[in-house]
Amino acid sequence: MTEHDPSPSPPDPLPAEAPAQAPAPGRLRALLPDLTPWRSSRDFRRMWMAGLVTVFGSFLTFVALPVQLKELTGSTLAVGAIGAVELVPLIVFGLWGGALADALDRRKLILWTEAGLGVLSALLLLNTLLPHPLVWPLYLVAGLVSALTGLQRPALQSIVPRIVAHEQLPAAIALNTMRWQVGAIAGPSLAGVIIAFGGLQWAYALDVASYAVSVLFTIGLAASPPARDADKPSVRGILEGARYAWSRKELLGTYAVDMAAMFFAFPNAVFPFLADDLHARWALGLMYAASAIGSLLVSLTSGWVSRVHRHGRMVVGAALAWGAAMALAGWMGNIWLVLVMLALAGAADTVSGLFRSAMWDQTIPDELRGRLAGIELLSYSVGPQLGQVRAGGMAALTNVRASIWAGGLACVASVGLLAMALPKLLSYDQRTDEHAVRMRERQARKPEVTEAA
Repeated sequence: MTEHDPSPSPPDPLPAEAPAQAPAPGRLRALLPDLTPWRSSRDFRRMWMAGLVTVFGSFLTFVALPVQLKELTGSTLAVGAIGAVELVPLIVFGLWGGALADALDRRKLILWTEAGLGVLSALLLLNTLLPHPLVWPLYLVAGLVSALTGLQRPALQSIVPRIVAHEQLPAAIALNTMRWQVGAIAGPSLAGVIIAFGGLQWAYALDVASYAVSVLFTIGLAASPPARDADKPSVRGILEGARYAWSRKELLGTYAVDMAAMFFAFPNAVFPFLADDLHARWALGLMYAASAIGSLLVSLTSGWVSRVHRHGRMVVGAALAWGAAMALAGWMGNIWLVLVMLALAGAADTVSGLFRSAMWDQTIPDELRGRLAGIELLSYSVGPQLGQVRAGGMAALTNVRASIWAGGLACVASVGLLAMALPKLLSYDQRTDEHAVRMRERQARKPEVTEAA
């Protein structure tokens, strides 16, 4: 989560001539994450902490839910059906959540959906405490969680430019990405230990507690009301956001590139089979963690992000690197080299995500930001879901390694074609782009907000 701040000064530039005896510390500071949004915005700190707590708790349930389904049904089909149950609510309520984020107070929308997610985790806990836990509530709660996530995510994303200065948005995005990565690594790792030694109920109980803490942080956020002339949520409003996205070919390019990258080169579904093929079943957990580790390394050295202005080129270059790394991961027969390639792929995906988000947050008008965030939610949620279907289906027709390397090559080819078809994406420069300039001017006219506000 994040908030608004006037225009705090950027980090002090490095001296023109650093002392010869100490060049390394200066270079190190340039790589470290830019903490300016954290220091200058009280609301950003609150949202960041709330998000860290809930990401950790949510990953506990992310592991516990399929484990419980496996224990209750013993069916791989039953476990896999969770994805199908979650997909449709995420699409429908993601679009509607975007419209709500533009029409309602974004702080209230975040607060009430966060509380609702906590109640749903409590229902999972209660079901687990029954003498004979039921199966159907697991699917029901999974679908409802997906719906509430769809309602909340656009508000979470669209509130960021209100609480962080325009020039600090890339740094804020990097800090939020790092927060997610910490949870993605620590949450599943700890979940296995908690479930093994304490039982499923402790994983759900900690998730409930995480939502309680997050709600307390969110209550203290400043109000984030809609624009005075905001329309009521409607299908017409959603279509208006879609038309705006279509008119912005550079934004359209970011959606298309991400969808293509995920559809062709997201092979997580076949990792268990790849581990068998490489005679390294012990490395299955490392395969799932490798991309998150590579992603975290980028965030920990993200100080350079704010100094890059050609965001479209970075999105395309990183997507090409993602596909190439996945192709090499499928081609190689050594498990350690495969893990390295998966980590490189995760790093590339994070670079692409950072600059996609920077383009969106620095150029989309505030009155449309929620609806565009809903469209963005589709691009990065539907792609991986369909990518898993592609990976599994192609592995069945050929073999698992061919599914991975061929998908990586298809990713490279499709991203290259999209880049040629959408020249505005490659030419985008946030210093001169008319939409970015207009948003900077609009924020500069806002009255200054003090730290104590």
